[in-house]
Amino acid sequence: MNSKEAVINLLQEANIKINGNNPWDIEVTDERFFSRVLSDGSLGLGESYMDEWWNCKNLDTFIHKLLRGNLEEKYNHEIVMTAAKEKIKSFFNHQSIAECKKDISFHYDTGNVLFKNMLDSRMVYSCGYWANAKNIDEAQENKLDLICKKIGLKPGMKVLDVGCGWGPFMKYAVENYGVECVGITLSKEQIKLGEEMCKGLPIQFLYSDYRELSGMKFDRVVSIGMFEHVGPKNYEIYMKKISEFLDDNGIFLLHTIGGLKTKDDCDKWIRKYIFPNGTIPSIKQIGEAAEDYFYMEDWHDFGPDYDKTLMVWYDNFQKNWDIIKPYYNNEFKRIWEYYLLSCAGAFRARELALWQVVFTKKRQEKPICRF
Repeated sequence: MNSKEAVINLLQEANIKINGNNPWDIEVTDERFFSRVLSDGSLGLGESYMDEWWNCKNLDTFIHKLLRGNLEEKYNHEIVMTAAKEKIKSFFNHQSIAECKKDISFHYDTGNVLFKNMLDSRMVYSCGYWANAKNIDEAQENKLDLICKKIGLKPGMKVLDVGCGWGPFMKYAVENYGVECVGITLSKEQIKLGEEMCKGLPIQFLYSDYRELSGMKFDRVVSIGMFEHVGPKNYEIYMKKISEFLDDNGIFLLHTIGGLKTKDDCDKWIRKYIFPNGTIPSIKQIGEAAEDYFYMEDWHDFGPDYDKTLMVWYDNFQKNWDIIKPYYNNEFKRIWEYYLLSCAGAFRARELALWQVVFTKKRQEKPICRF
């Protein structure tokens, strides 16, 4: 069986056809696609899309069907795009402080023009909470308020935001709950715009890795969409540092994408083009890292909400491309289309999860997440 026949047979198992009539079927424009996918797995799938060797009307549905088809289990082929499929092992700490500074800049310093025209009005670059929300602005405000309630914010508290982005959580918490905030990020572009957006508020931005920060104490700590950059070799170090930041009665909320299985690796395409050295944690990895430092109060999954969030970001990206494109090129457009839609498909297939985990430094006499 040649490579074309092998790929056709595999895709048929997921109800996907080559040059078919369904919106999730793919149109192959270069015959080299077949051998490339079989030899390079998810990296080949993504790169051949970038090279315009294939197209798909509903790429998100295509990825969803691939993942739900369990092709890897059936045939041991790695065609699916997901951050837990590639068997890349390493003895090195790819999330060292120096590496993280380069990696974060690679993605988050891509340009504020892009993110302004893709995200909601607050510029929240993490999953929205869509319960009772009619649009992305409401979904993100719901999420920010949910976090504030879960950690029991009160006026006068001091809050640390680890991986603060442009400061949307801090701005919301200050304006609605009367707290003071410090945010750390490794993106100079985020700090520049964040300081403008939060001007006049008791909010401080610091260019710092969490491992570099010391001598500061907080009532609450949040980490929203940053843990994916920490890496398995640093999970326990991270939890230890968060514990050191917290007062004895402090509360920590971790908001992170989650994986179904424990892995020390990352999808090759995502690693190369979107989040260098990013790794999705598992329940086991989070639990083991936190065991000696925290009591787990609450574990909340709303992964399907990320599918909806990503699709809105994709729609905004397409709608505002004429504003964005002077700063980029067509390959960049293909990369971000593939990134947003393939991730939406992965969340829709429940291959990826979104977790909010609430930890306390000391066990409380009563549950704290009942509201």
